[in-house]
Amino acid sequence: MFENLQDRLSNSLRTIAGKAKLTEDNIKDTLREVRKALLEADVALPVVKAFIEQVKTRAVGQEVSKALNPGQQFLKIVESEMIAVMGEANESLNLAAKPPAVILMAGLQGAGKTTSVAKLAKFLKEREKKRVVVVSADVYRPAAIKQLETLAGEVGVEFFPSTADQKPVDIAENAITHARKQFADVVIVDTAGRLHVDDELMDEIKGLHAAVEPVETLFVIDAMIGQDAVNTAKAFNDALPLTGVILTKADGDARGGAALSVRHITGKPIKFLGMGEKVEALEPFHPDRVASRILGMGDLLSLIEEAERKIDKKKAEKLVKKVQKGKKFDLEDLREQLQQMNNMGGMGAMLEKLPGMGNMAQMVEQANMGKEFKKMDAIICSMTPAERRNPDILNGSRKRRITQGSGTQIQDLNRLLKQHKQMAKMMKKMKGGGMAKMMRGLGGMMGGGGGMPPGGMPPGGFPGGGLPPGFK
Repeated sequence: MFENLQDRLSNSLRTIAGKAKLTEDNIKDTLREVRKALLEADVALPVVKAFIEQVKTRAVGQEVSKALNPGQQFLKIVESEMIAVMGEANESLNLAAKPPAVILMAGLQGAGKTTSVAKLAKFLKEREKKRVVVVSADVYRPAAIKQLETLAGEVGVEFFPSTADQKPVDIAENAITHARKQFADVVIVDTAGRLHVDDELMDEIKGLHAAVEPVETLFVIDAMIGQDAVNTAKAFNDALPLTGVILTKADGDARGGAALSVRHITGKPIKFLGMGEKVEALEPFHPDRVASRILGMGDLLSLIEEAERKIDKKKAEKLVKKVQKGKKFDLEDLREQLQQMNNMGGMGAMLEKLPGMGNMAQMVEQANMGKEFKKMDAIICSMTPAERRNPDILNGSRKRRITQGSGTQIQDLNRLLKQHKQMAKMMKKMKGGGMAKMMRGLGGMMGGGGGMPPGGMPPGGFPGGGLPPGFK
């Protein structure tokens, strides 16, 4: 979502980052570029004006002129002001109430409310260990109740049934009474999508809010709504005492302006980002991490958290022990590594979160490495266990059988075997010298791997010979 904004901002800030001295003129030029980038990203005009004004005031002040590296200091100011615009830190849900805590979801038609209810229920159940009941008070869209029932079954939370001929207030109150009897911790109420110009439906949600007294009233907004995010957010904020925002469709090609505008206009924090169609695609919104990624500084914390959740620790430990004992790294191990990387969203998604690796992530995307990895996986799956453990036994007829079974070419198989050999060498090095040696050898593994530049990593590896910035 922030790609466009990231490209524009990093280009405009690069010109100033190396300057030994900042003057009124070069600050003015850079700020003009920043203003253009923000407006192009659909950030609301009042937000852009306030942001630029704040940066300007701080940039021409003492903190920059006295800094050892004024260019970097300026970048730091832009980052901290961007964090201030989006909210200082991640604000979690406040569920400190007598159970069941009620969460009311409001928003426009088509913003993704019903899906967000299921995502939030899964998040609370798995990460907060809460017992959740979901209910639909959307009596206007016939399929809405059925949709929520299906999603609730998928995420494994209780669905409280309702019908289109009931009143929304009655549905919500019955669900809360039922949840209390079942000792549930949280009730999430899905409401009908409404237009902010529809007074009748706005009055209805006000009545619903007054009746159920939710601890959290979350406004679900589509990231692709652009400039209109401001009017929509304002109308809902005037009608309801909102406590937070869920920004959906953040994985789309929207320009990201909504994320920067909504907080400033409503004064309410963005609590979650919806990052796709799947029910697990909901992430807490961390303004500092998002600002860091927009400015091309990476997001190591998110990468570490994601790794802790998604990487199979037992398999990883098994491989480490195997390597330490000096045992051979076979094709089964390689396949497991590819699967672990896939669980993390692929190589591009991982590189994007490493500091200074944004361009590298784009190169990986363009080289279509995901397709290459799938091909490698298919080839390994077409082998017998004996062939995976000892690729040296592969003769002409075995190779033909494998390529026919996986729908690939002989040269694909040969390339995989070459890459596996290089990785096996790297693993041997790791036995003696650890991570730094492995990173230096990583270039060899990617060489000729389907469109990436020879060596796979930036020319000469990473600055400092081996590890990415911050990994020394």
